[in-house]
Amino acid sequence: MNTRTIATASFAAIAAGALLLTGCSSGAGGGSGAQGDELEGLTGEIGSKDFSEQYILAYMTAELLNAHGADVEANTKLVGSANVRQALENDQFLGYWEYTGTSWITYNGNTTPVQGAEAQFDAVKGADAENGIAWLDPAPFNNTYAFAIRKKEADELGVKTLSDVAALPSADQTFCIESEFSTRDDGWPGLKAAYGFDAPDSNVTMLDTGVIYTATQKGDDCNFGEVFQTDGRIPALDLVVMEDDKEFFPSYQGGFTLKQSTLDEYPAIADVLAELSPLLTTEVMQELNAKADVDGEDPEDIAIDWLEEQGLI
Repeated sequence: MNTRTIATASFAAIAAGALLLTGCSSGAGGGSGAQGDELEGLTGEIGSKDFSEQYILAYMTAELLNAHGADVEANTKLVGSANVRQALENDQFLGYWEYTGTSWITYNGNTTPVQGAEAQFDAVKGADAENGIAWLDPAPFNNTYAFAIRKKEADELGVKTLSDVAALPSADQTFCIESEFSTRDDGWPGLKAAYGFDAPDSNVTMLDTGVIYTATQKGDDCNFGEVFQTDGRIPALDLVVMEDDKEFFPSYQGGFTLKQSTLDEYPAIADVLAELSPLLTTEVMQELNAKADVDGEDPEDIAIDWLEEQGLI
């Protein structure tokens, strides 16, 4: 999650052809349904990182801004958080959705997260303000690290929290994690220390991010898989997330970021996106992400359909 690049192989295979055909898209001059003209004159690209949730958020944002008079497009071509952030700083992107933990740790150079979602947001907002980057009010969803297990096994082991997991016999403490997580300060080394996991290295299996979900569902390689909390495969595969009862993991709350100079010129951006952000809970993002990663639907279609269902466009 250094780059929060959690692209899934299953979605990539489905979406690659569509992205090649569509490139930069998401309408122009009024979007799918005009709601006002207060953003007339606003142009540019809404960026995204390279995974389903980000594609959906970028298309949602572009469509909603266009419905209020803007003429913007969603650009889903860049790979990696660092490149997307750089594109914002270089004015290639008008803005994009970022995660508080990513900005705090990766861009602002902190190693210790701020406990509590609100406190973490306030800290990031203040730090990025010094970089000339503004955060609009965040959405409720939190795409943080988590550990999940198939529901049947969770019931049999009687585990609901990571402290419960730490209390299990070491033979039951089997984990699937990705390579990056294995070395991060906010990953496996810190987690083991915080909760006192005594699982030997032989109980830890390194897998690609997308494979972890199916491996956890099968239960052959591990009981507990490292996941991202808004991933739609969690409910689709009947997995349950263990509560981080010691609040070890940073908050990765989503919020739209843009240059402060852009916000000063078009302050109505904040008002328009304030119609969207409060609706984006963790559960909503899981459902929307599942449409892409599980059902294979196109992220742009998912975004437009949902906005129409909510009466936003």
